[in-house]
Amino acid sequence: MVGRAGKFKHSLVIAFPPLPDKTRPYRGRFAPSPTGRLHLGSLLAALGSWLFARHHGGEWLVRVEDLDPPREIRGAAAEQLRTLAAFGLHSDLPVVWQSWRHDLYAAALKTLIASDDAFACRCSRSDLFASDGLHHACVAQPSGRTKAYRLRLPDRELSFDDAIRGRYSQSLQREVGDVVLRRADGFWAYQLAVVVDDAAQGISDVVRGADLIDSTPRQIFLTERLGLPVPRYAHLPLLRDDAGNKLGKSLASLPIDAADPLPALRHVYALLGQPAGALGHGRMEIVLQRALTNFDPDRVPTSDIGLDGSSFAAV
Repeated sequence: MVGRAGKFKHSLVIAFPPLPDKTRPYRGRFAPSPTGRLHLGSLLAALGSWLFARHHGGEWLVRVEDLDPPREIRGAAAEQLRTLAAFGLHSDLPVVWQSWRHDLYAAALKTLIASDDAFACRCSRSDLFASDGLHHACVAQPSGRTKAYRLRLPDRELSFDDAIRGRYSQSLQREVGDVVLRRADGFWAYQLAVVVDDAAQGISDVVRGADLIDSTPRQIFLTERLGLPVPRYAHLPLLRDDAGNKLGKSLASLPIDAADPLPALRHVYALLGQPAGALGHGRMEIVLQRALTNFDPDRVPTSDIGLDGSSFAAV
């Protein structure tokens, strides 16, 4: 499989805009899904990614990941964008919506199929019960009525250096299994869309919550198979409630108050290990500039954190 990525590199000129090399300027992003209003955990991810981008003199983009209509809430995306604006967090380029980009995902899948990196699969969840939901090979008589498409993952240990959490390793076939790229219901899977969009938008650095760190090795492998530049990664601490649950799945994930943004901004800045007292008061643009001036990436916690700043074991 080593020599097949080059075939896609040639077609890349048509499928994607030209991509800069590893020396490309810093460009980060925040990519919420429109499944509800932003909460403290999502604000921490948005602010953290913005601070890293600005600290490195780079751009910060916003992308709406609206590829799962059954989970989306009507009007949530517009509300999320209004909330970001209330906190002074504005995309440096026009906001991208994944629902507009089906042709890009189809082109990537077509190339992966042609190189035998992707294959059709009718295995249902019940078919994979014996392997704990992991796909290592299609069962003899799959029960699915419609086909999904999967990425063929090798028996390989893939490691990367996270800018916050250090070295992270994962056995792709043993821990992940073959990854869905297009679901049986016809919707594009997150793993394919995020890789394609990060490349198409020239994202050099992905700064996001640590709940996605275990998805990173498979995304790096997919990026390699598509012949695309691999971004650098930094995974921010997850915000957890008193019971240790991820904030997005707890009662503590009640939406933040966009009408009075400073208290929430000061709180998540402190949770990122930064001196909240340095923010002071004033217009949000001035407060954010103070936040940037006093931001030190080395102070960002390497473990998950509670609402009160207490430390939890890293995921």
